[in-house]
Amino acid sequence: MSDAWARVPALAAQHLFLALAALALALAIAVPLGIRSARSPRLASIALGGASLVQTIPSLALLALFYPMLLWLSGRVGGGIPALGFLPALLALTLYALLPIVRNTVTGLTGLDPAIREAADGIGMTRRQKLWLVEVPLVLPIVMAGIRTAAVWTIGAATLSTTVGQPSLGDLIFAGLQTQAWTLVITGCVAAAALALAVDALLGLAERAAGERRWRRVGAIGALLLAAMIVASAPFWPSRDGRDRNVVVGAKNFSEQYILARLIGERLSRAGYRVTYRDGLGSAVAFGAVATGEVDVYVDYAGTIWAGAMQRHDVVPRDQQVRAIADWAKKSRGVTLLGTLGFENAYAFAMRDSFARARGIASIADLAAQAGRLRLGSDLEFLDRPEWRAIRDAYRLRFGAATPYSPTFMYRALESGRADVISAFSSDGRIAADRLVVLSDPRQAIPGYDAILLIGPKRGDDRAFIDALRPLLGRIPVAAMREANYRVDRDADKQTPEAAARWLAARIGL
Repeated sequence: MSDAWARVPALAAQHLFLALAALALALAIAVPLGIRSARSPRLASIALGGASLVQTIPSLALLALFYPMLLWLSGRVGGGIPALGFLPALLALTLYALLPIVRNTVTGLTGLDPAIREAADGIGMTRRQKLWLVEVPLVLPIVMAGIRTAAVWTIGAATLSTTVGQPSLGDLIFAGLQTQAWTLVITGCVAAAALALAVDALLGLAERAAGERRWRRVGAIGALLLAAMIVASAPFWPSRDGRDRNVVVGAKNFSEQYILARLIGERLSRAGYRVTYRDGLGSAVAFGAVATGEVDVYVDYAGTIWAGAMQRHDVVPRDQQVRAIADWAKKSRGVTLLGTLGFENAYAFAMRDSFARARGIASIADLAAQAGRLRLGSDLEFLDRPEWRAIRDAYRLRFGAATPYSPTFMYRALESGRADVISAFSSDGRIAADRLVVLSDPRQAIPGYDAILLIGPKRGDDRAFIDALRPLLGRIPVAAMREANYRVDRDADKQTPEAAARWLAARIGL
């Protein structure tokens, strides 16, 4: 638990900065929009309808949608617009915060007694004076209730910004869920809840002080929130030791990626670089991040780039595949494929050994003959990936049911009998530990999945950076990777990804 809490201050600072920035932007949009909407029923219908529509979109999906939108916009204007990290998270959270503020502002203003406005008109107040001296003070409690609701929503939803590469307390939650390190999950949840309660309490104090016309107290609370934003923005300040020494290591959302990211980060730290991590990235997001320079280095898999980014569906020898990927990545995206790490992590269909033997299933072809009576458990991406379509079409696979799980819970589903077969990963230590059988691929529908080290355009000519990572190439056998993975995934004596990375480094002599 102490290691988890040690990560909280830096992540909480960035989490708070993101949430307060989104809330401030939402206020700048929602309050004027609410005031105008209160005077125009047609505008109110459009504004409230649009804000309500945003609320129907799951927050995770809304965050993901901004990635292709910003990528497209950046291409239209010649680049320079970040599609990952702070900006998409800010925009998505701002949209999410609009509804309670707009709705409460409109409700408060339209609900005022007409006699109050008539009295203000009777003493000769202008429209502006009537708004700020009469209407706003009267509806302030209702508007503040909307602001406080938006603040709590925003701080809670900010945990999902991890998925688009923005550090937050969600880093702890997502990492804990994937590795079943429940202390990380609890720590992230408690810290996020504490931030939400603290901000809500400060806004409550500001509301009461404003109601009593204690403007100095309101100003002090506003200054405190502003100071919190300034302090929280510290991770974004330029570094005095030069930005060329700051590097970002990316990782997808499963144990092996967390381990390899820490292994890479340790090598770079020894070489004098200041390392930060972007964990929990999806496959398309991760490659886009390294191509745009928002991530400097990460490990991907040849088959993922081949079938996803390159849209290739043929199966070629693994060395030929890696060379083709290296050439394409450099020419089209400026990404350097430094080399392979020495092991393959391919998709594979796995079953409990006793179940497979009882049904006479040894290959995917055997599986296809019985698939209509079986349940597939897949990882979160597999059923939407081109690899699945290639395998499905090659073998005419049609399962009776297919359910996506996070990688950790996918194996639990197989163990508990909720799934009969899973889309496993060939380097996963749980295959041997759970005594699973991996089905052969006689039609060679699954491409090679060598682990490859990808470097962003900014680091392609950085010799010190490359020299720090080159000793990793070809050094990691699949048996060592499986053991490292299992150290994180096992139930007893579970290790952190950092500890597993240190073990792996010692195991391969680095």
